[in-house]
Amino acid sequence: MNWISNYVRPKINSLFSRREVPENLWTKCPECGTMLFHRELADNQNVCTNCDHHMAITPRERFTALFDGGIFSEVKVPDPITDPLQFKDQKKYPDRMKSAQKSTGEKEAMLVAEGEIGRTPIVAAAQDFSFMGGSMGMYVGNAIIAAAERAVKLKRPLVLFSAAGGARMQEGILSLMQMPRTTVAVQMLKEANLPYIVVLTHPTTGGVTASYAMLGDVQIAEPNALICFAGPRVIEQTIREKLPEGFQRAEYLLDHGMLDRVTHRMKLREELITILRMLMGLPPAVAGDLPAPGKSAETTKA
Repeated sequence: MNWISNYVRPKINSLFSRREVPENLWTKCPECGTMLFHRELADNQNVCTNCDHHMAITPRERFTALFDGGIFSEVKVPDPITDPLQFKDQKKYPDRMKSAQKSTGEKEAMLVAEGEIGRTPIVAAAQDFSFMGGSMGMYVGNAIIAAAERAVKLKRPLVLFSAAGGARMQEGILSLMQMPRTTVAVQMLKEANLPYIVVLTHPTTGGVTASYAMLGDVQIAEPNALICFAGPRVIEQTIREKLPEGFQRAEYLLDHGMLDRVTHRMKLREELITILRMLMGLPPAVAGDLPAPGKSAETTKA
C-alpha cells in the first residue's frame, strides 16, 4: 500500500495534472487568432507569421532591427514643463504619466537615436503608441526638433516612424502648438538639403497626420495601417453614409496618391537603405565584404 500511495499515485497525478505555462510565452494575433510563440514573433518583428498582420512594435525593438548590429545611441531630448495646465480627469496628469512610464519602461512617447543602417549614417525618431497612445505633447515636439537639429549638425538624413492617436489633450493648446513647431523643424532639414523620410505605422491620426507625418520627401506606410485626421467612425457619423471598404488604410491611400510606398516591415530596412543612399548621392550599399586578397606565393618568395 505504501508503494502504491508513495510512488504510483504521485506518478499518475504528475502525468495528468495541469502543468503551469507562463502566460507571456504566447501572443494571440488580433487579426486571425493564431497563437504565436513569443520568440518566433520577435524574430519576425511582431508580424504574424500566419496572416502577415503588423502588430505594434516598440521604438527600441524597431531600432534594434533597423540599425546595423542593433547598435544605436540615444539623442538627448530637452524635458518640457511637467503638467503645465494642472490637468485632471479621472486621474491627475502626473499620475497618468507615471503609469505610462512604469508600463512601457520609457520616459515619453518618442525615442530619438542615431546610428547606421547599411553603413549609412542617419538620425531616427519613433513614436511609442503604447505610451498614452503615442500622443503628441510638448516632449514629442521637443524630440522632433532635437532630431532635426542633430541631423542638420551631422549632415545626416532623418527617418521618422509615426504612430499616434493625435495631440495630447492633457496639454491642451500647448500640444497643438507642436504642429507648427515640428513643421519648422522639418523645414530646417529641407533648407539643409537633407532627406526626411516618414514611415507611417498603425495608427497615425489627428494632429500628427496634419503636421510632421505628412511632410516627408518620401512617404512609406506599413500594410493596412490606419492613416487619417478624423477616424472613419467620426466621418460616417457626420456625413451619415457608409465609407468605401478599406477607406483610410495604407493601400487605399497608396492607390489615391497620398503615399509613395506600402512596404512590409521585414523588407523596410533594405528599402530605406536604397532610398537614403540614392537621395544622399551615395553608391549602392555593400551587401558583404570579401577578405583582402592575400599575397601570392611568387610575391612572397621574391
